[in-house]
Amino acid sequence: MTQHNSFKASMGAGKKNRTVLKRFERVDLLKKRGQWKDGQRVIGLRKTTPEE
Repeated sequence: MTQHNSFKASMGAGKKNRTVLKRFERVDLLKKRGQWKDGQRVIGLRKTTPEE
């Protein structure tokens, strides 16, 4: 069975930047910035903007 054309990526479209990070990505970013302390809860993380 072939894939429908709407599911295929277009030729000129590059990878889009995501504005929402997953939890583990946010923790890694906070560690890199020095804003994460060991033993801190992962629930209720502060808002972060992804690196560009």
